[in-house]
Amino acid sequence: MTNKKIISPLVGLAIVVVLSLPSCKISKDFVAPKVDTTDLYRNSTGSDTTTVANIPWKQYFADPLLQDLITEGLAKNTNMQVAQLRIQQAEAAFNMAKAANLPTLSVAAQVNHTQISSGKNGTEVLGYSVDHVNSLGFAASWEVDLWGKLNSQKRAKYASLLNSYEYSNLIKTSLVASIAKAYYSLISFDEQLRITNETIGSLKLSVETMTALKEAGTVNGAAVEQSKALLYSSQLVIPVLERQIYETENAICILLNRKSGTVKRDSISHQAIPTEFKVGVPMQMVANRPDVRQAELSFRSAFELTNVAQASMYPSLSISSASIGLASDGISNFFKPGNIAATIAGGLSQPLFYKRQLKSNLAIAKAQQAEALLNFQNAVLLAGQEVSNILNGFNLSLSKNNLRDMQINSYSTAVDYTQQLLSAGEANYTEVLSAQRSLLSAQLSRVDDKLEQLTYSVSLYKALGGGVK
Repeated sequence: MTNKKIISPLVGLAIVVVLSLPSCKISKDFVAPKVDTTDLYRNSTGSDTTTVANIPWKQYFADPLLQDLITEGLAKNTNMQVAQLRIQQAEAAFNMAKAANLPTLSVAAQVNHTQISSGKNGTEVLGYSVDHVNSLGFAASWEVDLWGKLNSQKRAKYASLLNSYEYSNLIKTSLVASIAKAYYSLISFDEQLRITNETIGSLKLSVETMTALKEAGTVNGAAVEQSKALLYSSQLVIPVLERQIYETENAICILLNRKSGTVKRDSISHQAIPTEFKVGVPMQMVANRPDVRQAELSFRSAFELTNVAQASMYPSLSISSASIGLASDGISNFFKPGNIAATIAGGLSQPLFYKRQLKSNLAIAKAQQAEALLNFQNAVLLAGQEVSNILNGFNLSLSKNNLRDMQINSYSTAVDYTQQLLSAGEANYTEVLSAQRSLLSAQLSRVDDKLEQLTYSVSLYKALGGGVK
């Protein structure tokens, strides 16, 4: 006997109504939070929209050897690879959220065979067959997004996907800045090593001069020993600088995800320092910085999840089971058109006993949204503070250049004068040693000044959102 099942006209009408029913909109549309950027950089304000953040890093860092290191780091750095994997995870989660609006569909094959006991007092165990139906077809289930809950979940996942892109951009800008800073530190150590070795050569001559003057009776043995002590103290700086060079090379290799080894580099004397920076307007910084964008996207995700929590308190309409295919109590005539069968089961459910939990979930979601908004506002303030501090520090560092040059010129002249006066017997040997010591210190400080300014140039580029391009 053929078991035929059909969809009643009322059920069919219900399906048509549901499919044609637009989602009842209770969720709010996301509006980007307002940002007050007035005086965000403190005293550094202007209307010029030109910003160094828009300069690609290959143009901003002109040193070809530094460019090669950054290129290698972006391709091989472990954190960059992790960031790409996070993007893949976020993309998969977003695709799952998009698919939530679609019905699930599967192929279903089923055999239903029922037997019961028959006879007096059930003596014939399982002796009577009640029903035997074979079925083959498609089965589906679907939740109707009446209140926009599924769409809000999709938008939250999309915000998370964008957040993963910004995380990758943040890793990129940080990596570019880290490699550049380490490179500049390395070449500054090279320069300090060169200056120290050059000074050691001069101090060796000074020891020879003191020794000759002692033999001539012009100075005593203390002068010779103190000149030697100054030479030894300068020589002791060499191992320290060599260790710093060695460790900095290894640190750069870690950033490049390569084994420890030497790093090709240029001289610090070939590095140009900008005399001024184009910082644009604060709103550009807010739009360019990956960490600020991350904070905004986290707020956006929390906003959409609040919509989800709100929609969860309303009734849900779902088709829990729908199928169409062939059904028959026999195999021989199974594929006849007369054996086509369809079933549908659906329902409308309103949360009752879970309502306290749902209200609590909504309260949590609202609190998390408020927290995300505060985090975003704080991220903007911290970004503005960072730019302001860097600009101020850079300008103050530049103001030292002329004074440092004059200081070095004065010490150089003092060394020459005291050596001549000592030879003529008109100066004390301690004056010579003091001038030599001061000259070396000033020369090393000038290298530190340039490193400081190069570091500020990298920090400001990153603080404004540069390094993504």
